[in-house]
Amino acid sequence: MSLHILPPFRADHIGSLRRPQKLLEARDQLDAGKLSKEELRPVEVEAIKGIVKLQRDIGIKSITDGEYTRHMFFDGVFNNLDGFEHVPDVPLEKFMDYVPDTAGFKLLNFKKADSYLCNGKIKRTKTFYVDEFETLKSLVPADEVKNIKLTMCAPEWFHLRHGPWAYPKEVYATDEEYFADISQAYREELADLYARGCRNVQFDDPLLAYFCSEKMLAGMKEEGVDADRLLQLYVNVYNDCLREKPADMCAGVHLCRGNFKGGRHFSEGGYDAIAVKLFNELNADTYYLEYDTERAGTFEPLRHLPKTKSVVLGLITSKFPTMEDPEDLKQRVANAASIIASGVEPRTREEALNQICISPQCGFASHSLGNDVTDEDMANKLQLVVKVAKELWSDA
Repeated sequence: MSLHILPPFRADHIGSLRRPQKLLEARDQLDAGKLSKEELRPVEVEAIKGIVKLQRDIGIKSITDGEYTRHMFFDGVFNNLDGFEHVPDVPLEKFMDYVPDTAGFKLLNFKKADSYLCNGKIKRTKTFYVDEFETLKSLVPADEVKNIKLTMCAPEWFHLRHGPWAYPKEVYATDEEYFADISQAYREELADLYARGCRNVQFDDPLLAYFCSEKMLAGMKEEGVDADRLLQLYVNVYNDCLREKPADMCAGVHLCRGNFKGGRHFSEGGYDAIAVKLFNELNADTYYLEYDTERAGTFEPLRHLPKTKSVVLGLITSKFPTMEDPEDLKQRVANAASIIASGVEPRTREEALNQICISPQCGFASHSLGNDVTDEDMANKLQLVVKVAKELWSDA
């Protein structure tokens, strides 16, 4: 039973949580120029104190700040990197048609969309998430600092979206050159976080799940884009970001298919197409996988999970308030354990179960407005995660 390394925790969650109305109103005032960043800060801290207390009261150990200082889950990296500029009205012609996000924009009749584009050499001259970590660090007991989870943007976020428009060719001649500087920035950030006590990070990456979409793969083929080469490139980028990570820092990757207001998702497809590379070539410690609906496919791809890694099954939906049946959740965990046990690297069912944790499939507020659930619904869902975990594992 020594294979399971904490974190992740038996009862985990993905990170973002519903914002209190007072915080949303304060941010609206900031956007309207009626409140300064200095005046917003105490409102943020007070809200974070509240959400930390809620998590601890429920029994969640991987404490986050709910992403309360962000508007979108992917904020933090590219808005702080030298070499990127915020462009509020990028024409949709510079978004790749095969990317599910772009299809979503077009369904909404967007002609332009907000984004970040590379405009020079990429360099980290200020931190991305250190302030978030330091705030959380001040709000938990010293022996719980190691449990704090920092969620962060996927390193390839704007590259897939913009394809040949992701960076100027006079700045970077190749994808490899472009990503070398991005990876360097991530290594610096991870080292800084580690030095301050961070031991638990999670990359939020719906883009990897997009490679499970037959529709996207067909669109890439039509455009002459080699999907296998691009997926391998992104795996290599992750490994470059993580190559100096200390062994006692847990790095997880979260995959989902979109989590927008109204329960909107952007793609479908099981993990079969990416399982071998994801589990065996991408050097993460754990994988947070969406598994709340049939669009995520079966547990069969888990047969490729190595004995040395863990998986957090996202069985509880954060999109809607309907509560899952605890017995059904336990049966699904048992089914997943059986598949892992009889996988490419056979192991006992007990060993396989030891590699599993559970969570909601995604956050409750990937964007600041949040999902179509109430605060009470969210608390009930998190309590369900903890309840089921305690019934399945003695170390929950």
